[in-house]
Formats: sequence, structure tokens, C-alpha cells
Amino acid sequence: MDFKKIGFIGLGLIGGSMAKTIKRIYPGTELIATSGHLSTITAAFEDHTISNDTLLAMKDFSDCDIIFLCCPVQKNIEYIKELKPFLKKGCILSDVGSVKGDIHESITALELESFFIGGHPMAGSEKTGYQAATAYLLENAYYILTPTAKTDTTVLHAFRDYIASLGSVPMIMDAKTHDHATASISHLPHIIAASLVNLIRETDDENETMKTIAAGGFKDITRIASSSPVMWQHICASNREQILTLIDRYTEELNTMRSLVAERKEKEIYDFFSHAKDYRDSITITSSGPLRKVFECYCDLIDEAGGIATIATILASNNISIKNIGIIHNREFENGVLRIELYEEEALNCAIALLRKYHYTVYER
Repeated sequence: MDFKKIGFIGLGLIGGSMAKTIKRIYPGTELIATSGHLSTITAAFEDHTISNDTLLAMKDFSDCDIIFLCCPVQKNIEYIKELKPFLKKGCILSDVGSVKGDIHESITALELESFFIGGHPMAGSEKTGYQAATAYLLENAYYILTPTAKTDTTVLHAFRDYIASLGSVPMIMDAKTHDHATASISHLPHIIAASLVNLIRETDDENETMKTIAAGGFKDITRIASSSPVMWQHICASNREQILTLIDRYTEELNTMRSLVAERKEKEIYDFFSHAKDYRDSITITSSGPLRKVFECYCDLIDEAGGIATIATILASNNISIKNIGIIHNREFENGVLRIELYEEEALNCAIALLRKYHYTVYER
């Protein structure tokens, strides 16, 4: 399928990154967008990402081949109602939200199932806004697609192939499976991080001792608490049942651990941490836990033959030993597609300076 004109409703971190990615890979595609702030549209127009320099009405998207909804979940649903009269035949309507249940229900109620393919790029960070968007944020990131019961298979496969052409790794699943998975590995961790930060805020002394001495471990496991409160307000409202179920299960885990500590059951306590370590180590590319000092950086990397080898050669030729290196597919809380871990801080600082010298975009933790 030939997607000549694509529209974006919302142009923040994800929407902006998608638009920049499309413009980089398909420079001939016309992109238009609207946003809650004219300054965002002005910035995107001035850097030649989009063709319009003013805010648009929904009727202005009537000739788009794809429309991406890139606002908070509930706001996207409002826009769908406004868009309905203007969707042309064959247009693909998609979103980028991390909750799918509510928007699929609205799509069904509005009889727009044949138009809609839900989407969730597993990329991003605690940073927000168009100013944080990059043309490589989608690179090698999982991109989940949730079709409806009436999605045409040919259209779904064409859209999947298009998403793959942007550098992402598409996965197709139903909305319910998606929402349970993201509630477990994304939504609950955000709630836990925010709860821990609030606990320290409320129990700190007047000299802010805890805030002052907070080190790497605390900062690592609470970093995502800096994410947009508006976005997480919408997510909690939209994925309410899944989140409540998981909070209850997590509370049971905490109560179990409390009992083990209270009763001094040392073997069971050891097993608790050991099982967690083993499973955590099977997920990440490093065996280091979140409380251990890790010397790492993240780097944007174009998906081309020899890309990783080139970086490894640059570092090796300067006597910098790599401890671990790997592609990150779930990048919701990390900048950069390539994670590089070094053995010591001095080596990390040298590696960052060296890669930037060779014009790589490098992100520090």
C-alpha cells in the first residue's frame, strides 16, 4: 500500500519521533499535524517535518492515508468522534497509547472497526514533548499492533510491514492480552516508583537528609516517576481493572515479605531475593541488579549491517573494553537503541566522548 499523506493528532515525544522517523525514511511523504500548542506545530514546520504551520481542524485530515492519534488515551477517544465524518475510505486510523481496551470499545461503538488498528510503540523515556523527539526512537523497538475483529488481513499486513520499515519490530496481539501485559511490566512499575518517591517525600526530615543522600539505587528504580502525570492519570483511568488486580497481587507479595522479615525466616528471605535475581537476570543483557553501580550509556544506531561492529571497533581501537553490549527492543524508559556497558567510570566517560566525536548520539544515565 502506498501511504502518500499521513496525519498526526498530537505531536509529543512519540508522535514527534514517529513523524521525524517517517520523514527521514520516506522524505516524499506529506506529513500534517495538529497539537494542543501552536508552538509545537511551529517547531515541527520549521524543522521541515510537517507541511502545515497552523493548527488544523479534523476536516483537514480527510485525505490522509494514515492518521496517528498521539494524545492521552481519553483525549484520543474524543478526537475519534470528531474524525468519524471525515475519514476517507481505506484510511488507517491508529493510536500510540499503552492502553487498548477503552479505545477498542469506543471504536466498536462508533462502528469504525474496519478503519482501526491499535498501536503501541514500546519506546520513550521520562522526557516529554516534541523537543525530546528523535528520528531514531523507534529503531529496533517492539511495536505492538492490536487489530479489531473487522480489520482486513491485507491491510493489517501492509500496516505491519510499514511499521517494520520504520525500524521497529511489530508484534500482533489482541487488546486484552496487551493491556494485561503492559499493566504488569509498565503501569504497575510506574505506580510503585511514584509511591516510593512519595513515601520518601513524606518521611524525609526538615533537612531533606534522604533527598540529599539518595544514590544510584534509589534513583534507578524511581527514575520513571518523572514521567508525565497527565499521561499516567489517563492510563490509570483507562486500564483500571488490570491495574487494580495487579496492585492487589503486589500487595500480597509485600505482605508475604513483611511476614518473612517479621518472623526472621532467613532461608525464605534468601529465596525471595534469589528467585527475583534469577528472573531479572534472564530479562536483561547484564547480570547487574538495580542497586549495583553500572557504567552504561545508550546510543542511537541506524539498523544497518556492521553498525554494532563499527562501534565495537572504535572502542577497541582506543583500548576500551566492553563489558556488555546489546540492542534494546522495549525502550519505553530508555533513550537510545544500543546499550553499552563498560567496566569502570573512566572507560565510560572516554567511550561517550569518543562516540560523540564520531557523531553518534549518546545518552547518559
